[in-house]
Amino acid sequence: MQQEILHPIGKVTTLDGKTAILLEEEYAPALAGLESFGCVQVIWWFSGCDNESSRSKLTAEKPYRKGPDVIGTFATRSPERPNPIALSSAFITGVDRDNGILYLAYMDAFDDSPVLDIKPYTPSLDRVETPRVPDWCEHWPRSVEESGMFDWEEEFNF
Repeated sequence: MQQEILHPIGKVTTLDGKTAILLEEEYAPALAGLESFGCVQVIWWFSGCDNESSRSKLTAEKPYRKGPDVIGTFATRSPERPNPIALSSAFITGVDRDNGILYLAYMDAFDDSPVLDIKPYTPSLDRVETPRVPDWCEHWPRSVEESGMFDWEEEFNF
């Protein structure tokens, strides 16, 4: 099997108290036009879980308080997975093309997490009108906007 090599385009950081993605200088021109979008999808690397133990984890015991006792890794948003790739949707709060900085309202990544790609969020391709979810998480918010007011602490066992 051929080994693929990923090249991060930047990293997650905090600048003046704001969540941001700081791009490698060569990728700054790729921000052109992104200021017209309201949201992005960021593909990033769970670098803190890039180890043999985390990569071999295929099930999780009761990660969700109202969920099943055992659930497969691919049915979770866990960072412990065969390839620690993460996907986050985020609101754009600013684009600094000159300095290669994308400012975001929030992103669920630690500072210095490598960013692999950024894609504009487009409802015609990315939004599912009526998603099907298991009964145990049916009460979760239906949008990222609603998620900000939701008590997520009551949902997880980690």
